[in-house]
Amino acid sequence: MPTIEANGQRFHVEDTGGDGPPIVFSHGFLMDHRMFAPQVEELAGVYRCISWDARGFGATEFDGESFTYWDSARDLFAILDALGIERAVLAGMSQGGYLSLRAALLAPDRVRALVLIDTQAPPEAPEKVAEYQQMIDTWVGMGYLEELATVVSGLIIGEPELEAEWREIWRGWDPSRMRAAGHALLQRDDITDRLEELAMPVLAVHGTEDVAIPVSRAHEICAAVDDCRGVVEVEGAAHAANLTHPQIVNPAIRTFLEGLPA
Repeated sequence: MPTIEANGQRFHVEDTGGDGPPIVFSHGFLMDHRMFAPQVEELAGVYRCISWDARGFGATEFDGESFTYWDSARDLFAILDALGIERAVLAGMSQGGYLSLRAALLAPDRVRALVLIDTQAPPEAPEKVAEYQQMIDTWVGMGYLEELATVVSGLIIGEPELEAEWREIWRGWDPSRMRAAGHALLQRDDITDRLEELAMPVLAVHGTEDVAIPVSRAHEICAAVDDCRGVVEVEGAAHAANLTHPQIVNPAIRTFLEGLPA
């Protein structure tokens, strides 16, 4: 469980090691590397699986300063540099997809392929910005509140047992870190018009019951890129489809990885 110092932060990174092709898992907002445990368990025998805690979340030591997802994309590459990895598949869920898409635009030669889970290219609609900002301000100002956390866990996860596990994790986090992370989320730029620049293979995975980001966003990405290998609609899944429905998501990712050029 190395700590990698880069860009003024101390990133918590999990690396299964080995000689297999590397794949980097980037988590969603209010989550951390643990949300990809089902995928790491499935793939680690063949692939080198790297998961990390982005700024503001998990065990990463974060300076609290404002940042953008372009900065997060550079964080990802700094971690790869520290691990001696030149090129990798990037798999990102929601926020993790935002930074993975930007990484692919910054340095396409370093991105072998993209797995985009419940994510999108445009920013939030104004009404969602206002709603989410109120949630973040309340959480930062008042600390962990069970009622608010229950609403949020239902939005992200949608399965009671897993929701309870993540609410317990959230109780132990410093809520002040969410301010800068929330700014990055709600003030991100629109990269829709740049999707056509992506030449690497792309797989989109999306829950059919995701109310945070509609499944239509996955189809928009797939229609815009040259080498989309399909949209996997995960029936009944909410926002964190990979966490709640690994029995559907894992085989889809494995098939996609096996079909990539050497």
